Amino acid sequence: MTVQSVDRAVTVLEILARDGEAGVTQLAAELGVHKSTAFRLVSALEGRELVVQDSLRGKYRLGVGLLRLAGSAAARLDVVREGRAICERLAGEVGETVNLTTLSGGEQVYVDQVAGSSVLQPRNWVGRRLPAHATSNGKVMLAHLPPELLAERLAERRERFTDRTITGRRELARELERVRERGYATSVDELEFGLSAVAAPIMDRRGEVVATVSVSGPTFRLTGERIPAVAAAVREAAARISERLGFTAAS
Repeated sequence: MTVQSVDRAVTVLEILARDGEAGVTQLAAELGVHKSTAFRLVSALEGRELVVQDSLRGKYRLGVGLLRLAGSAAARLDVVREGRAICERLAGEVGETVNLTTLSGGEQVYVDQVAGSSVLQPRNWVGRRLPAHATSNGKVMLAHLPPELLAERLAERRERFTDRTITGRRELARELERVRERGYATSVDELEFGLSAVAAPIMDRRGEVVATVSVSGPTFRLTGERIPAVAAAVREAAARISERLGFTAAS
């Protein structure tokens, strides 16, 4: 799809948001295109459930696909808003970088970050997408996927970043089982040498894991001896954020 087509498709959505509904003739007139072009645009949008056609009137209105997109964006914004102060306290407590992430496909998307006092030049992770299998955040999300979706993820090929990266299906499955048992995940030199992290799950009011919070830093500071204490702090922060999102033990 060309940039012009994308622009026109967005304009269609804006027209429907403004007017509530519109027919192909009106859309074509406002876009300044032939009716066949307007029809192709709404057909493509209808295929994604972004618009829906009234079977009797023949006019189009916004579809449920937009609600799914809006819901996803709202969920991420809620996590950032409710988690910010808690992440700042965690960063101050452990002195390392704290990240909030969500899962998108097979990658982990970093949505917020707070630098700790030990970080001289913090790396900006916000907006980056990293492979789930090689990060502590990603392992947490993978560990809590529905069984059928997890099976699909385990069947995929995984890139090896260091000699510590877990790429084998059985090995990763065992690692995810340990994550579920412990309530947190670690990544030590798995994405890159010298970088370690600890992550825990954030749950919404339905008890579903919707995000993760993690502490990351150089491996020489996040040592094996220190990780249990950091993991406890990360789990506590995750629990507080979950509570802010409406999660309770009875959820």
